[in-house]
Amino acid sequence: MPETTLLVQMAVLLLMIGAFSGVLAGLLGVGGGIVLVPAFFYAFQTLGYDGPQLMQICLATSLATIIVTSVRSLLSHHKKGAVDWTVLRGWAPGIVIGAVLGMLLVAQLRTATLQGIFGVLALVVGLYMALGRNTWRLGPQMPTGLARAALSPGVGFLSALMGIGGGSFGVPLMSLYSMPIHRAVATAAGFGVLIAVPAVIGFVLMPTSASAPPLTFGTVNLAAVALVIAMTLITAPWGARLAHAMDPAPLKRFFAVFLIVVALNMLRKALM
Repeated sequence: MPETTLLVQMAVLLLMIGAFSGVLAGLLGVGGGIVLVPAFFYAFQTLGYDGPQLMQICLATSLATIIVTSVRSLLSHHKKGAVDWTVLRGWAPGIVIGAVLGMLLVAQLRTATLQGIFGVLALVVGLYMALGRNTWRLGPQMPTGLARAALSPGVGFLSALMGIGGGSFGVPLMSLYSMPIHRAVATAAGFGVLIAVPAVIGFVLMPTSASAPPLTFGTVNLAAVALVIAMTLITAPWGARLAHAMDPAPLKRFFAVFLIVVALNMLRKALM
């Protein structure tokens, strides 16, 4: 049984992580997973829970929090009529298949490899946030047929590999296909549910490492899930109010730089 002091330190770190990710989500509209995965990694590593499954635990735990936050976001957007249910239903099978394949691959990989994958993909997301333009377009509407069959599993697969919801890849993709940004954000919340639910079921069924933090089932740390969700629900509205009180564009560029630095540090650690 871990010492009480260690458990208190873990709880405090997780509460701080949840508060930070909630404010960022409300302020910038970024998905929590892109912040939670590296935050979980550094927190658990600092507390001494460092092992070959550490990144698996961080990815799985991040996705478990996304189930709750994405469902809440989806219902909220649905009340405002912002969700494109036609797109969501059409893309659902491919996203689920991709998420399951991503989960199965994560189960076979260890921390250093997953750090490298996260670093590369986070670098791509950060560069797009920093350099992308609202005028960029791939087409006048969301693709169907073979294009959808190819792209939808890709969204689920890459998101599961990073432990994130549908926002980081889904929103840019829908924007590139001319969907208005508010509708894209709303529909991406549905992507997050489709990615997180099947992936987390698989992660819970995985064997638990002896070096895992307490209250870990499979590779999902329930303490982190509960504390982060609780804090996110409190602080996300604060971030949303800040977004209305100030121009978020410079902050989004700052976050892009921050994400690039985090990605490069992940890559550095993966190569050590």
